[in-house]
Amino acid sequence: MAGTDEEAVTAADDALYVLTAVLLTPAQFPSVLGDDYPEACAALGLAPAADGYGLVLGQDGAGARWTVVVDDVSLVAVAIASWDCGMEYDLSPDERTVVAALPGWPLAVAVAAPGVPAPHDPAPEAGYGPLLVPPDTSTWGPAQRRLGADEIALRWTAWREQLDDDAFAAPRGRSGDAPGASGDAGAADREADAGAAREDGQDDRARESDQGRGSATGGGTPSGPGDEALPGHRAVRRVLAEARAYLDSPPPVGRVRSSFAPGEARTLRADGPGWSMVARTDDIAFVLLDEEPGEVHPVGRGPELPGLLQALDKLAVRPS
Repeated sequence: MAGTDEEAVTAADDALYVLTAVLLTPAQFPSVLGDDYPEACAALGLAPAADGYGLVLGQDGAGARWTVVVDDVSLVAVAIASWDCGMEYDLSPDERTVVAALPGWPLAVAVAAPGVPAPHDPAPEAGYGPLLVPPDTSTWGPAQRRLGADEIALRWTAWREQLDDDAFAAPRGRSGDAPGASGDAGAADREADAGAAREDGQDDRARESDQGRGSATGGGTPSGPGDEALPGHRAVRRVLAEARAYLDSPPPVGRVRSSFAPGEARTLRADGPGWSMVARTDDIAFVLLDEEPGEVHPVGRGPELPGLLQALDKLAVRPS
């Protein structure tokens, strides 16, 4: 998403050369900024307006980074859609729609305006508030975890093709029927209760270290249910329980979002303290955890997961 070289808006008493723009709305916001819409707004010092904002990122004539916040969400949405289609669009918000001009960028931008100095932080000025900087994604943490979930949602087919039906068979070395999958909440709880005493045992730790783990950043293979993490993984069970709790006590807006998917399905995104879940309403889910850097846990489609996903989709916010 990028504007033309000549595009500019007036902000902070200087021309702003537009480099890109993003939406900050309850249904669509840079997830790297927070687990929900109010948290993302707070990262920029903004009140969570019901209709949201458009964020216009650019440079002034001296090359300084600025973020212009506007309340004309439709204008910014049209500009983004045009750029995504390879069309030029002159994004020039009316000055009356400008909510704030914030120094710095809240997101990393890889391009620069031609004919001006290289992007740099503006000089401190009274009244402009703290400098915006992109979240640190150099090490695993909430921002990196959310970016990993974004990557899975964007390339769902590639991630899903790494798993086949055999991946959801019973754990290796155990007899009896498969407990379904970690998405079968009842089976997961029963299996986890039976195996809780084993979780701290040397055998389980060795087995866990021997089996492959998926990487949300390195393109590895997701850990399969043959891994001890599934279905008896306590953290994954906790995530499913917290997601189910959203049905009785709705979370902050934006914690659960629903977007387009092929066919009659929806892509569902849910986040919570220390976790992110990406799912297709007609398929499985993937869970990422702050406490397990880079690892991706597939949650199989047992008897309870479909109902959970459908219920979450009903309370999710959707792009207008």
